[in-house]
Amino acid sequence: MSPKPKFIAGLIVTLVFGLVIGRFTRSTHSPDDHAPALSVASTQAQSPSVWTCSMHPQIQQPGPGKCPICGMDLIPLDAGGTSNDIGPRSLAMSPSAIALADIQTTIAERRFPAVTVRLVGQLDYDETRLRSLTARFPARIDQLFVNYTGVAVAKGEHLARIYSPELITAQRELLSAHAANPDSVISRVARDKLRLWDLLPEQIDAILARGTISDSFELRAPNGGVVVLKNVKEGDYVKTGEALFRIADLTELWLHLQAFESDLAKLRFGQTVEFTVEAWPGETFSGRVAFIAPDVDQRTRTVPIRVNVPNPDGRLKPGMFARGEVRVKLAAENQVFASDLVGKWISPMHPEIIKDGPGQCDVCGMDLVSAESLGYSEAIAGEPPVVVPSSAVLRTGQRAVIYVHHADGEESVFEGREVTLGAQAGNDIIIASGLAAGEEVVTHGAFKIDSSLQILAKPSMMNPSGGGLTASHPHDPAPMTPGTPNHEGHEAVTGLVIEPALVPKLLPPYLELQAALANDDLSAAHAALQAMMAVTGHTGPLPDLIHTVLGASNLDTIRGTTFVRLSNALIAVLRDHPGSIENHVVLMHCPMAMGGDGADWLQSSDQLKNPYFGADMLTCGTIVEKWGKGQGSTDGGSKEMHP
Repeated sequence: MSPKPKFIAGLIVTLVFGLVIGRFTRSTHSPDDHAPALSVASTQAQSPSVWTCSMHPQIQQPGPGKCPICGMDLIPLDAGGTSNDIGPRSLAMSPSAIALADIQTTIAERRFPAVTVRLVGQLDYDETRLRSLTARFPARIDQLFVNYTGVAVAKGEHLARIYSPELITAQRELLSAHAANPDSVISRVARDKLRLWDLLPEQIDAILARGTISDSFELRAPNGGVVVLKNVKEGDYVKTGEALFRIADLTELWLHLQAFESDLAKLRFGQTVEFTVEAWPGETFSGRVAFIAPDVDQRTRTVPIRVNVPNPDGRLKPGMFARGEVRVKLAAENQVFASDLVGKWISPMHPEIIKDGPGQCDVCGMDLVSAESLGYSEAIAGEPPVVVPSSAVLRTGQRAVIYVHHADGEESVFEGREVTLGAQAGNDIIIASGLAAGEEVVTHGAFKIDSSLQILAKPSMMNPSGGGLTASHPHDPAPMTPGTPNHEGHEAVTGLVIEPALVPKLLPPYLELQAALANDDLSAAHAALQAMMAVTGHTGPLPDLIHTVLGASNLDTIRGTTFVRLSNALIAVLRDHPGSIENHVVLMHCPMAMGGDGADWLQSSDQLKNPYFGADMLTCGTIVEKWGKGQGSTDGGSKEMHP
């Protein structure tokens, strides 16, 4: 081998050896190696790696953007507050997370929540003050002094002049007996006979003073009032028992009102009712509840209420339309608190008779009954129930959940707690058990806290057993079943209050949602929900409710979570503000929906289409009422039910 090839081979070996030695002898602590690692760590510390939607926590993305379901801005997922040592139903949140989620709280307090029950009805005659004047003996009507209805008469005023042979005979018997012996039994019998024929005492005395028989006789009013019925004309010959006149005393009237079934727990015998009539604008009249009917009107689904109304000046007229209000303070156990009736005794027939102790009614003589026996609370001002805003309560079927706030250092802990609910009064609700006065409860953002608990696989309102979202579809919230609704809508989802001004804009997409559910059309249901979101915006209890099902993959979730609660809230506002209904809507009820609890809904036509079952039981239900221009209550006729 020549020297040149040997030299080249040696050079190659030397280079390879140097590379190998250099690889193994290079420092493993080079600053260049650390620079990228420090940069990544710094970036991770400064920027969150996961961004989520406050309303749809199942959406998690590596960077900021818009929620693909509702379009809201994504927020950084705070790793803090996920500690598992704070309780299985609790969530810790930093101040920044609370601000981003717009969590609002209030203090539970003891007080008697006030609610106003609104009623409508009509004034009528007091039946106990109607008096019929009948013929007690055969007679001929020679002259009528009251010859048309509506004439006001005073007690003792003449009504007609009559001729009667029987009356002539009775006068002769009286004069003969009185002449023989004024104090004899025969004289008293003759006098009583005329008295029983409705002759006034002064008329009998006039016969005795005159001492002669009169061929004609004046028929006089036994009581004052207005002649509301006249059955005779001049020249008529009447027989014994025939009705001649009917006189109504208008110094007291009856006000007949109609109450919904859901309002019965707030109404009591003896309550004060204030009302207005169109004839006297700006003035308020009052009376007391004297009767609550024992049954429900099958046609209107209401309960008749009767109010005794004083009318000393006669300005109120029978037949006037009236709008009444009963201002009620609710106590625990469905009782009513009235400070003016604590410890009082009331007449069971005349509610205006109220005394400090037991006794008898001054009008009818019946024994008085205690106010407590009529459903009034014995509680004094220091013993009211625990009350929270209704927006603090999340309901699912027979369960009700409230989130209670506790301070834990720099973080806040929100504990989910099941409570027992009492009566609802407007925007307030009584907590029968499970919450103490002074505790701080979440009134806005509770759905967001509940969604965060689902992500952490903790027990929540939508998933009480924990374990995260439903296994059937990870992007669906677990279905919720609302409490038993009613035809009046007053058990609408707690905290869901719809402003009357929003109804004209919200009702069209709601009706589209109803039609979509009845047709089993999921895409149309999503479109209707998106249209509602365009009306409501993204903030508030109503948008929160809609947000929970915007990404639902099945109709049952929408039906059980949102539609029934939205229906109840709309029905409630339409009942209180019927003027917000521009078009024809029909109130329907299905007793089979919600696991047999029943549910209501609204639709635009009379053709029953059940949104809770769709094609499975499309015609299951009944028509309750028809609302809108020119509409009133229907006869409640039921459609064919298919179980």
